[in-house]
Amino acid sequence: MVYFKTVLDDRKVKSDNYYPIVIRITFNRKVTTFTTGVRIQKEFWDDKLHQIKTDHPNCAVLNANVLEFSLKIQKVSLLLESENNFSFEQLKERLNNNVKTIKTTKVVYFNEFAQTLINSTFEANKAGTAMAYQVATKRLMGFANNPKLKFTDIDYLFLESFRKQLVKDGLKPNAISTYFRSCRAIYNKAIKAKLVNRSHYAFIDVTVKTERTTKRAITPSDLKKISDVELQMNTPIWHYRNYFILSFTLRGISFSDLAYLEPSNIIKGRLIYKRKKTGQEINIKLLPLALQILGFYKGSNKRFLLPIMPHDAIEGTEQARKLIMDRIKTMNKYLNKTASKCKVETNITTYVVRHTWATCAKRLGYSNELIAESLGHEYGNKITNIYLDNFEQSVIDEVNERVINVLK
Repeated sequence: MVYFKTVLDDRKVKSDNYYPIVIRITFNRKVTTFTTGVRIQKEFWDDKLHQIKTDHPNCAVLNANVLEFSLKIQKVSLLLESENNFSFEQLKERLNNNVKTIKTTKVVYFNEFAQTLINSTFEANKAGTAMAYQVATKRLMGFANNPKLKFTDIDYLFLESFRKQLVKDGLKPNAISTYFRSCRAIYNKAIKAKLVNRSHYAFIDVTVKTERTTKRAITPSDLKKISDVELQMNTPIWHYRNYFILSFTLRGISFSDLAYLEPSNIIKGRLIYKRKKTGQEINIKLLPLALQILGFYKGSNKRFLLPIMPHDAIEGTEQARKLIMDRIKTMNKYLNKTASKCKVETNITTYVVRHTWATCAKRLGYSNELIAESLGHEYGNKITNIYLDNFEQSVIDEVNERVINVLK
């Protein structure tokens, strides 16, 4: 039986701290290794997962390359085993004979590379990105109707036809833009992996317009109705209304960020966390209403502040991502039941709370810059923003306190 393991070969100290990633093969208690051609600094290697850590800037592409090389070795090894002809010498000879073929066929096709990238992105616990790549790839391949679509086949005429087909299918501009962004990202990673020359890059010639997102805010009076309506305690509708109001008191925190909050995020009466979407640190003074809601759920989950996700959920995995989406769908259902109960006719979703917080702040006379910083957004030109001072934390605290007062 042949055994395979992907490891970082750090047996010899390197002056530059870069070590090769190798495939270790064990057969009849003997061991040999094959280098993958990828070298990284030791701190970027995950010994438990046997892959490059997600904080490496090129982890997705490099992990995909390592995985593909490993699969090539396994394929040849299993073939030799089936022929009862396995030995390290035979393996090396077979690989050497096929090296040109391996190089020329190495992820030539768009779908092949995309699937490898999707798998490695899932393995890196970046399910959101992986699922976006997955959906876009399926749509593109469905349009192409060619399983052997090459990167060089994706030219200006192809992309324009793809865009027009999406329009014909009834997709909105923002949805089309999302598909194109994902396909473009996959293509760019293929360029970095030296699988296609940058001269073939056609996305720069295709313009995909986007639409301004429809305003989803509700009025302060409708928000107060939802906050005040009598609901039976400890029922799903009651809990999801609590999460909705809590999100509002926390400056429109996203549902995903809310679900993964832990007790360690509370420091001296303030909630400090990093946004999943941008990685930006958010610092919020916990006001009485937020403390009241959080207090009710104290100890309800072994790990998180709220009982939204199971305590053993692994953030970023496909399973956790699907669970979050299911929770959002359920919350939206109960929010609309709540709205109906208190005669609020607007469609209510988890996105409404963030828009409502911003709209309330705007009506109170606060500037777009201050509102943007409160929400953790960039405002205006990013270069210009480098030269602007951040607002004092006390100023942002005051904004939130005044906004929350609409519930009184």
